[in-house]
Amino acid sequence: MELSADYLREKLQRDLEAEHVEVQDTTLNRCATSFRVLVVSAKFEGKPLLQRHRLVNACLAEELPHIHAFEQKTLTPEQWTRERRK
Repeated sequence: MELSADYLREKLQRDLEAEHVEVQDTTLNRCATSFRVLVVSAKFEGKPLLQRHRLVNACLAEELPHIHAFEQKTLTPEQWTRERRK
């Protein structure tokens, strides 16, 4: 399985119906084993952080065993709007 930031971004956007996704390959040599993601989705509305992260993890269930480090931030569209105003 070949992982890339673009591949993860497209999958998260499609499966979580996300309005905004950022994926950064944080591996020193960009070998796609460490990622930081930001996902903004209405599917997160009313869900605590753990449930949001579980949704992301379920979406990437096939990919996560091949990823060494994975950091995620999950926001609702309202939270994302407030955060961008800061």
